Amino acid sequence: MGSIKRGLLVGLQTTWTLGKIIFPITLLVTLIGHTPLLTWLAQILSPVMNLIGLSGEAAIPLVLGNILNLYAAIGAILTLDLTVKEVFILAVMLSFSHNLLVESAVATKVGIRMSVVLAVRIGLALFSAAVINFFWDGGGEQAQYGLVSAPSTEVSGWGQILYQGLESATLGVFQLALIVIPLMVAIQIMKDLNWLNWFSKAMSPFTRMLGMKENTSTTLAAGLVFGLAYGAGVMIQAVKEDGVKKKDLYLAFIFLVACHAVIEDTLLFIPLGIPIWPLFLIRLVTAIVLTMLVAFVWNRLEKNEKIEEKNVV
Repeated sequence: MGSIKRGLLVGLQTTWTLGKIIFPITLLVTLIGHTPLLTWLAQILSPVMNLIGLSGEAAIPLVLGNILNLYAAIGAILTLDLTVKEVFILAVMLSFSHNLLVESAVATKVGIRMSVVLAVRIGLALFSAAVINFFWDGGGEQAQYGLVSAPSTEVSGWGQILYQGLESATLGVFQLALIVIPLMVAIQIMKDLNWLNWFSKAMSPFTRMLGMKENTSTTLAAGLVFGLAYGAGVMIQAVKEDGVKKKDLYLAFIFLVACHAVIEDTLLFIPLGIPIWPLFLIRLVTAIVLTMLVAFVWNRLEKNEKIEEKNVV
């Protein structure tokens, strides 16, 4: 019972910490979604869409996905006549870069600079789109959206819009609590039974390959399965209790910004009629290669600093 109580307390504290970020931002972006601002942003982006193999109208789901979430982006895609290649490029871009305001703000709570999160996510999205557009000559046929149809409910009046925003923000925090609290309880029980040490050792070959220490394994697992925000929740606790170093903190988040909630996010794109396995593998391979590259450069810089310090002495 002691483990459950401690886990509940930590889960509630983490939910409160992240909820204070998620609630206001979700409310704000929901309100913004009913203003001309998103359409205006889409129009600005339209001229550069052709550079990454997208038509001008594809800017709409791209803006919606980055400002709001994947569900809003997919809903917008369902209203457009796009090719398979365009939908696939959008899916890859949105997999790397979506819900930027909420997830980037959550990352800052752990101690990660927002500029780093934004640069990595937006950079990966643009680079992947350019590579796919350059190397893939296929996918010119019209995308078939299966049995899914675009959402048809319209909200009118600022009263209804405000209500929808409050509802979305509340549900967002509630969903966070439903995942984070049981997750923290499970982690606390695993700690008390020494299962977490076993798990960390089992994951150690993978974490070492990525240039991180064993104590980041729980964060990676949580982020891969549940998402960046929930991985942040685990990391907040890991920083307090396990003394995760700054380097491992950044490497873990670089990996997770490229490859978080990889199963759920990938499955969301199935109804859009695009190849799913390539989408999954692109995210996973990119995350591994990018993290290993950053770890290698970081290690070299650390070695050079030590050599310079010795020479000075």
